[in-house]
Order: sequence, then structure tokens, then C-alpha cells
Amino acid sequence: MALFEQSLGNIEGGLNRPFGDRVAVAAEKTAGSVLFDVRVDGDTCVQRMAAIGYGVTGTAIIVMGRNGQLRCASINGDTAPLVAELAAWNASR
Repeated sequence: MALFEQSLGNIEGGLNRPFGDRVAVAAEKTAGSVLFDVRVDGDTCVQRMAAIGYGVTGTAIIVMGRNGQLRCASINGDTAPLVAELAAWNASR
């Protein structure tokens, strides 16, 4: 998780780069794949959310708040089905 967070923070162009670009570069640098990248409408705290999959190793989620701040977390068993649903929806678009 530390390498992942460092990858998000050390992207050339930093905070000026679009969220999707930052997520894609972080996935590339950490040998993951972007499962989804969605805009969150109607939430007072969150404006974007993305997930990066690492095969059997797990999944990381990135949330961008309304203030532009990024937060990262690994996905546990309780939230894995929700991430799988969003990834399947994203793949079908």
C-alpha cells in the first residue's frame, strides 16, 4: 500500500493532472490494472472513485474528495462484491 500511495503522490505534473491519468499511471507503476474510474454525482464528500486490481494479491481503491484530496485503501472481503459489480459494469460500457 505504501508503494501504491507513493506512486499516486509522485506522478509528474502532480495535482494538475486529471484523476484518471493519475490512477492509470499509478496502476502502471505498481503492475496493476484499472478496474474502474467513475464520477460520483450527488455525494457531498466524494467526487471520483477508482479501483486498481492486482490479481490474486487484491484490490486498492482511490477516492478523490470534493477538495481534490486523494485517499487510498485496500479492499476487504465485505466490499469486494461491490468493487466486482462496478468493475463488471465498467467493462460492459
